[in-house]
Amino acid sequence: MTDRTPLDFAALAEANQPLNAFVDFNRAARFGEGPLVGVTVGVKSNIAVRGLPWTAGMALHRGRIAARDAATVAALRDAGAAIIGTLNMEEAALGAKTDNPFFGATHNPHRIGFTPGGSSGGSGAAVAAGLCDLALGTDTMGSVRIPASYCGVYGFKPAQTAVSRDGLELAEPALDVIGPLARSLDLLEQAAKLTSTFGNAALPGKPVTLADLGGVECTSDVLACFQQVCSLLDMAAPLALADAPSRIRYAGFIATAAALHAELADADAALLSPTLAKLISYGPHRKDEDRQADREVLARTAERLNEIVTQTGPLVLPTAPQPAFDHAEPAPANQADFTCLANVGNLPAVTIPAGTAANGMPIGVQIVGPRGAEAGLFALARQIDGQLRAYRQPDHFHAG
Repeated sequence: MTDRTPLDFAALAEANQPLNAFVDFNRAARFGEGPLVGVTVGVKSNIAVRGLPWTAGMALHRGRIAARDAATVAALRDAGAAIIGTLNMEEAALGAKTDNPFFGATHNPHRIGFTPGGSSGGSGAAVAAGLCDLALGTDTMGSVRIPASYCGVYGFKPAQTAVSRDGLELAEPALDVIGPLARSLDLLEQAAKLTSTFGNAALPGKPVTLADLGGVECTSDVLACFQQVCSLLDMAAPLALADAPSRIRYAGFIATAAALHAELADADAALLSPTLAKLISYGPHRKDEDRQADREVLARTAERLNEIVTQTGPLVLPTAPQPAFDHAEPAPANQADFTCLANVGNLPAVTIPAGTAANGMPIGVQIVGPRGAEAGLFALARQIDGQLRAYRQPDHFHAG
């Protein structure tokens, strides 16, 4: 039965005000018919929603209105969901805090003044606060999973080749993918099945992690939560990568910076923030021999990761090396050291809440699996989640 009840956008706007998660509301939104009737959806503003500004967080695109839905948005709308608006993000999806120079900072519902992560910070904050049931974000090197972890919700990064790029303002085509965030694994999996190719294979072998976590420095709270997760699983012996995650992440950043620099080469420089202009300048300034070395790092990492998850078992890692932090602090350089791996390997990954840091902020853990075994990946996530029971609502924002 179609739900024709008007949504209370006045209440939504009031609840959004301290967070700045939504940047535009679709006040004509209504529920349709289908399995997602009654589900409200927010969409990161680099994904097209018909009739709404399609800005990608950029002043450059402030006046651009999407003529039609992106394929992923259309799939959710066709399933009966109400697409209620677009969400704040880092400018051009390149950044770690969602402190946008043109659309303002988004705040973490667990603590105002703290980052929700980036670049899909609006997506994480809106879901955690209950402003929407489901959100779409994009993930280049962790931009769905880091906000999910920092905001204490569930997030899914599909394999890049499993999702349509129609209606997505790309940052780095080789790494970018659209993925959902939700407050439950059930809704997350339902959205994943509607928006991406979803395989039913079981996971091979035993879960595995990186030896010494690849040398990535984590906070003691993150390590404690991660060790608890490992204690719940029958783990294989830790394995190593040929390159440190920090080196892999840097190679991915350079590739993204180069792709954005090429895309924005003809843009009015006055419409780009100084921060974005500086970030994308790293791409073309890279020496040829260093660029070749980057490509080799990414290629051998992808090969090794696919070997691990198909022959040994799913890769279990912290989602981020730290919990959310104050917006006044600089973003840690290692923030995406773990999450970048699934993008480099073109692999699906799920992040779930794993605990709480001493400062009260959520901590997440992620599971990376092989393409075609998405159902197995969710089954393992559900097993761990059922034992941890770590999801909790923010104290001052409650899901409806």
